[in-house]
Amino acid sequence: MIKVVAVIRRKPGLSREEFLRFWQEEHPALVLALPGLRGYRQNPAVEHRKQWPWDGSAELWFDDVRAVKAAFDSPEAGPLRAHEEHFIEALEWFLASETELLPPTPTA
Repeated sequence: MIKVVAVIRRKPGLSREEFLRFWQEEHPALVLALPGLRGYRQNPAVEHRKQWPWDGSAELWFDDVRAVKAAFDSPEAGPLRAHEEHFIEALEWFLASETELLPPTPTA
């Protein structure tokens, strides 16, 4: 499994509520239309007294790098990119493979 991991910053002038409406209510249908997509997760930044450099991150799961390329070369990627113009100022991404490490289970 390969993940596209992206961090995003909202456009200046958009409130957090407006940003989340675009991202969480409108955007998922466009992401979920990508061919070969196996999973999608949004991680909005938690409001805090500190101003974070990013407003959230997203994870898109695919079988392999070839599937990522096919998805973003597909006709379905066009409307996705066009929609991002409405609410995203900056987006940085990378491809990752996941390694899950869990704490040991306590023994009684």
